[in-house]
Amino acid sequence: MTSQDQMAPKRPYLKLEEMILNMGPQHPATHGVLRLVLHLNGEMIVKVDPVLGYLHRGLEKLAENRTYYQFLAMLSRLDYLANIFMEWPLVRCIEGLMEIEVPRRAEYLRIIVAELNRITSHQMALGDFMLNLGAGTPMFWVFRDRERIVDLLELLTGQRMMYNYMRVGGVRYDIPEGFEAECRSFLAGFPAKIDEYEKLITDNEIFLARTLGVGIIERDEAIDYGLTGPNLRASGVSWDLRKDDAYSAYNDFDFGIPIGKHGDCFDRYKCRVEEMRQSLRIIEQALDNLPEGPVNVKLPPMLRPPAGEKYRAVEGPRGEWGNFLVSNGGLRPYRLKMRDPNFVAISTLPRILPGYKIADMIAIGGSMDFMLGGADR
Repeated sequence: MTSQDQMAPKRPYLKLEEMILNMGPQHPATHGVLRLVLHLNGEMIVKVDPVLGYLHRGLEKLAENRTYYQFLAMLSRLDYLANIFMEWPLVRCIEGLMEIEVPRRAEYLRIIVAELNRITSHQMALGDFMLNLGAGTPMFWVFRDRERIVDLLELLTGQRMMYNYMRVGGVRYDIPEGFEAECRSFLAGFPAKIDEYEKLITDNEIFLARTLGVGIIERDEAIDYGLTGPNLRASGVSWDLRKDDAYSAYNDFDFGIPIGKHGDCFDRYKCRVEEMRQSLRIIEQALDNLPEGPVNVKLPPMLRPPAGEKYRAVEGPRGEWGNFLVSNGGLRPYRLKMRDPNFVAISTLPRILPGYKIADMIAIGGSMDFMLGGADR
C-alpha cells in the first residue's frame, strides 16, 4: 500500500436508510381515498400509518339537522357498494323506539334486496381484488354478471345504486310485475357463473402464491380488534348477525355460514365466494315463501320517536354495520353514532403489514375489502 493510499479518506460502507412512501390517497389499491404512510426498508414494510379524513362528509352531524325522513335518503351515500345495508339499521332503530311491527312481506322483501346487494358487493370485492393482483379478466366477468342483479334492483327500487328503498315500517315498493320471473332466471344461472370464477381463480398457482399464508389474522386477534363479517369468519370465528341476532325474518331461512381456517388472504377470498352461494339459497327460499299482505304501515308525515336510545345492526357484506340512535322526542335525531366495519379493518393494517413487501400489502388490502365511504362518513 502506497503512502498516497494511506492518506486517502476512508469510504464508509453503504447502508440502507428507511424511506417513507405515501401510498394514496389517490391510489386504486386503497379502495377509496385512503392514505397509507409506509415506512420501508427497501421493499419491506417496517411501519404503516393509515390516514383517514379525505372523504369525510360529517354524516353523523348532518343527522342532527335533518328530519328522520330527510336523513334516510342520505344514507345510501355511505358505503357505496352496500347501500341497502346503510339504510337498514336506522329504520330498525326508529321501529324499535316507536314499537312498530313490520309486515312479514316487507321483511322478506328487505332480505331479498339485501342479499342481492350482498352478491353485487362480493362480486366487486372479487373483481377488484384480482385486478389489484394483476388479473384483469375476472373484473370483466363480474361486471358482466353484476349487470343482471343491478337490473333487478333497478326494477324493484327504481335506482341502480342509491336505492333509498327502506322505509320505517316496511319498504318503499312492492315487487313489480316480472320481477319474480327475472329473479328466478338469475338464480338458475348464477351458480354456474360462480363456478367460472373459481375455475379461473381458486386453483391458479400465481393466485395461490400471492394469497396462501399471506396476511394471517389469528382467531383471538380478529376478535380483539373487533373484526366482523368475512374478515372475522375467515379467521375461524363463526359469527354472523343473521344467525346470532336473527333480526328481520332470517330465522325463517336455511343457510350456512362459511368459515375459514387460517385467516389469510385466500380464506378471506373463499369466504366471500361461498357467501354468494348462500345468498342465492336465501333469495330462492324468500321467493318460494313470500307472504301476502302490505309492505309498509301507515305513519304520520313527520316522525317523532319517543325519547330513548336504541342500537341496531345488520350483517353487511363487510361485517356489522350498526347505528346507535338517541332520540329526545323531537323531529330530528338528538345523536346518531355509526359503527362501521371498514374502519375496524383498516385499523388492523399497522399490525398485519410490517414484515411484508409492498406487493403483499396490495394483496392483503384487497382481501380485506374495505371501503372508505363508510369509514370516513
